[in-house]
Amino acid sequence: METEKAAPARPAAQLAALREAFGVDDGGSSALGWEAVRAFEAEHGVALPEPYRSFVAEVTDGSAQGPPDYGLVPLAELPPDWGEGRPPRDLAQPFPLTEAWLWEEDDRPQGELDALLGPVFDHGTVVLGTDGCGMYWHLVVTGPHRGHLWNVTDVGALPFGAEFGHTTAESGFAGWVAHWAAGKEWFDAG
Repeated sequence: METEKAAPARPAAQLAALREAFGVDDGGSSALGWEAVRAFEAEHGVALPEPYRSFVAEVTDGSAQGPPDYGLVPLAELPPDWGEGRPPRDLAQPFPLTEAWLWEEDDRPQGELDALLGPVFDHGTVVLGTDGCGMYWHLVVTGPHRGHLWNVTDVGALPFGAEFGHTTAESGFAGWVAHWAAGKEWFDAG
């Protein structure tokens, strides 16, 4: 797998906007660095999508200032409320969803639902953080929605981005951060 050319590098202006949104002014000392990013990618068999990849390598690896509400967790970590005893996450396995799914209203038998739910929480994503109450933001790193963000909760999951109809925001990490920095509600469409 070629991780060095995961995607074209983002313009410096985009990284500067992300740095400003998160209030990072430490000259990159809180960043993970490229060697650590490449090691993470090699360990997990993934290439992180841009601009998140450059952000954690050059700007900061986690931030107490949002998004999401309880801050951006470092790359190799999970939010404190993630839960104990969960199966290992497999980032190389594709994230299974391509459209919103409200499993709370799904009439399939519980055993079948449980088998489908595991990969939603544990395959193909980096968990960026939580808004509390079991609402987690996932950045898809493997699968058809690579580069998109998903809000995965205890009752369902939906993609973030104007093309999905729930928000006016641009898709992806930069669009998600810009939407938050503008003080907009996450789901501000119709």
